Amino acid sequence: MRIICDAPGQTCNRLWTYVASVARCVAERRRMMIIFFDWTIEDFPQLLHCPFVYFPLWQKWYLERGNGWNNYKGLTWKVTHNKTWDKIFKFLGCTKGWQTRSDTRYLQQTLPELQRIFRPKDDIMAKAEEMVAELRQEADLVVGVHIRRGDYATWHDGRFFYELEDYRQFMLRVQALYAGRHVSFFISSNEAFEPDDVFEGCRCRRFGREPSGAILDLYTLSVCDLIIGPFSSYSRWASFIGHVPLCFLESKDQQFDASSFSPIVDFFHFENGREIYDW
Repeated sequence: MRIICDAPGQTCNRLWTYVASVARCVAERRRMMIIFFDWTIEDFPQLLHCPFVYFPLWQKWYLERGNGWNNYKGLTWKVTHNKTWDKIFKFLGCTKGWQTRSDTRYLQQTLPELQRIFRPKDDIMAKAEEMVAELRQEADLVVGVHIRRGDYATWHDGRFFYELEDYRQFMLRVQALYAGRHVSFFISSNEAFEPDDVFEGCRCRRFGREPSGAILDLYTLSVCDLIIGPFSSYSRWASFIGHVPLCFLESKDQQFDASSFSPIVDFFHFENGREIYDW
């Protein structure tokens, strides 16, 4: 049994931590254990209750009682950032899931089953599909725009931080690329703004403050026709799980052509063979 013992960052980092091992379990009929799960785990009922994936610390009666969730998060941080526990996990033969990202053996052959296992709650998918369906009423091409700012102002010295006006220019260039089509944009962002006030010249919509907002945005991206966004495990997961062509935004003056977009097939590769640097 493979035991995943790390907890690397936010939700999509966790999903990439699990997926290679889940794919192996599907292909080889094995079992696995995930010790430290993301707080959004209840948004993924098929994963949480998967017969070959075991979550030993998932005790809902405790997590939802008093300070249970905060205690769990504190425990996760302490144990996964401790050299003594690292040695214990190594001695027990546990696996750092983040180190399995290059294990691509079973991802494509098990993709339909992975899409089922990593499907979020029905109400989340219903809202995602409804949003894209509404955009399709006035468009024949729906482009998901993942806006990541905040910590990107300092990550790699702000190399992939863009102003909202930069995103508007990216969107206008995508519109120009598909000038013969009606293009609408779905906006994924954790910032408060009205798209019509910011992205003049573009038909676009976004969700308001919804429960499970990050997962809702993520899976709405996964049912768009194309995705643009800066380097991120977030848009990368949406592209992989929905098999949606993605283009990373690498510079403010970036231009686009049809070959700019390709689905993600694993953490480090696009379907067209392009390799992704490990930022």
